[in-house]
Amino acid sequence: MKLTYQPYQLELKYPFGISKFTRTATPLILLQLEYESFTGFGEASMVPYMGENPETATAFLKKVDLSRFHHPFNMEKVMAYLDDLAPGNPNIKAAIDIAFYDLIGKLEQKPCYKMFHADPELMPVTSFTLGLDTPEMMLKKAQEAAGFKVIKIKLGRDNDEEIIRAVRSVTNVPLYVDANQGWTDRQQSLDKIYWLHEQGVELIEQPMDKNDVDGNAWLTENSPVAIIGDEAVQRFADVEKAKGVYHGINVKLMKSAGMYEGHRMILKAKELGLKVLIGCMSETSCATLAAAALAPLCDWADLDGPFLTKNNPYQNPDFADGKYVLKEAFGLGLRSVDGFRL
Repeated sequence: MKLTYQPYQLELKYPFGISKFTRTATPLILLQLEYESFTGFGEASMVPYMGENPETATAFLKKVDLSRFHHPFNMEKVMAYLDDLAPGNPNIKAAIDIAFYDLIGKLEQKPCYKMFHADPELMPVTSFTLGLDTPEMMLKKAQEAAGFKVIKIKLGRDNDEEIIRAVRSVTNVPLYVDANQGWTDRQQSLDKIYWLHEQGVELIEQPMDKNDVDGNAWLTENSPVAIIGDEAVQRFADVEKAKGVYHGINVKLMKSAGMYEGHRMILKAKELGLKVLIGCMSETSCATLAAAALAPLCDWADLDGPFLTKNNPYQNPDFADGKYVLKEAFGLGLRSVDGFRL
């Protein structure tokens, strides 16, 4: 087993603002695993609030010795090994996990989605995210979202209603909202939720601080819109804590340390009666195709990473009628851009 990797700076088409900061690029680690004559590809996207960066990822990778693993790979044991090496580091662990699944698919001549018994016919539409900006720029971004059946809007500052009105002036598609913990007052938040409900908003991610369990639970109890835990739900152990606090959870592979645990989180959420949104960070086609393999098991999808970037080193995934199209290609089905080599 040979592991190689390199840093990569993923540039965004527009500055991407959330309630607490704005960024124009995201550092990645692109990774590959070579086994016999096959290669599996993975990716770590390291957005600022997750606490990882190329230096911490590289330090972790220097501890990794995968020579103990042989096909058929036991992903439970692989992930237990990675977690035993060091706590945290879910981004770079996700890169290794994704590369393993891509490799397994190629070795076994099977698409990744079939490993999880996901039916492509059940693929939900995916939303297109508008990062926080001036109302004028939000309007421009909304106009470029043609072809998407749902728009997701970042909120959480002091001009939320102005932004929604600007977007509503050019589109009537359903909306998702992500406040990124930006709301602080319960009653004001609930009043805003009722207004957003009238504007066609179908779900709201992480309205209040992830540590304000009572506040988020109170909103969930009284909200006419689905309230989804995001920052509050990172890995498998957090899913059970979400019951009674949120209507559902947002599973992201960069939080869950990859597909293995992401799948476990989805199954656990269903067992608890929670809805599931599968989302992404700023990612290339690699990590979003991994999430797309799990998306038919979920209620909603927010897998727009490749469509928000300027230098995706892989071809954009197959996409039609607002949905990812899963094909019979082995593994992830990833296709590189001409001239790009890891």
